[in-house]
Amino acid sequence: MSEVRTVKDALEIDDRVGEEHQADELEQFRTELTAYAYRMLGSGFESEDAVQEAMIRGWRGLDRFEGRSALRSWMYRITTNVCLDMLKSRERRALPMDLGPSQKTAEVVIGEPLGEATWIQPIPDGRVLTGTADPAEAAVQRETVQLAFIALLQNLPPRQRVVLILREVLQWRAAEVAELLDTSVASVNSALQRARATLATDGTTPDEAIAKATAGARAGSLSTSSAGTTDGEAADLLQRYLQVFENYDMEGLVALLHEDATMSMPPLNLWLSGTQEITAWMTGPGYECRGSRLVATSANGMPAFAQYRVAPDGGWKPWSLQVLQVVDGRITDMTFFLDTPTLFPYFGLPDRLG
Repeated sequence: MSEVRTVKDALEIDDRVGEEHQADELEQFRTELTAYAYRMLGSGFESEDAVQEAMIRGWRGLDRFEGRSALRSWMYRITTNVCLDMLKSRERRALPMDLGPSQKTAEVVIGEPLGEATWIQPIPDGRVLTGTADPAEAAVQRETVQLAFIALLQNLPPRQRVVLILREVLQWRAAEVAELLDTSVASVNSALQRARATLATDGTTPDEAIAKATAGARAGSLSTSSAGTTDGEAADLLQRYLQVFENYDMEGLVALLHEDATMSMPPLNLWLSGTQEITAWMTGPGYECRGSRLVATSANGMPAFAQYRVAPDGGWKPWSLQVLQVVDGRITDMTFFLDTPTLFPYFGLPDRLG
């Protein structure tokens, strides 16, 4: 995984006047701030840029920090302002299923890839998960950086997004959010109500929409790694997935997929629904994936694989970062991110196999 550049590196801070200690005080918040910014922005690269800018602003303003609010809250305020500035006059990021209906493999016409700014981008777990020992907290961290939840958040206006994340995900009190946004408690409560109403689509309640996007209950347990799946079951499922994909065993793949599973391939603006269409694609337009090799990784609190296709000159070359959604022991969604020149170095993945 590519290295994070700390605020000490960015500003070439030394310890002549205790500056290094001050910078370390800010660095302790980097991972949780990155997760917060990622929920706001939907891009790992942009969220890390936002937090780096917030760190620099925070360090430069430490002499004006009067301690009236906790340092952590102060850094959240700065990060919020950076994110809101970045979101001005910007279209929301999305997943292919947010932009139109599913397609039939036989009717697909592959168009030009859409620009990077169109899509929600994956992020390595190590950038956004703090490694807490509390299983309930760990479950919330994982589930609220999942791709579907990030996509759901992008439907909200930026300030409503702030309120929903702080109140619903991070469990801040309304008064704390009001102080951060320089507004009233009544305004915060109103924004939260509007945000939750926006998320309730297709006749679902806000809670149902959030639960669907996070793929299960947040309570979790020490033995639960994804919704309805124990660690052992999940490991077995992923090992079987690796084997059937590398063997290009479509019958075996179907056995692992939910009947309504979806598959998408950003930056291509298409997605498929159902095992029949997925296998039709894999044996049709996607036949060149036969003979691929997979390397296990993780992204967005979800299992993932780096996919390498057979290279004409021997070995295997990067093709996609596959991020899988698993619910109740079945794969419900496969997102194949094709921007490997950018994503593979970011995830610390080899640029070639064999």
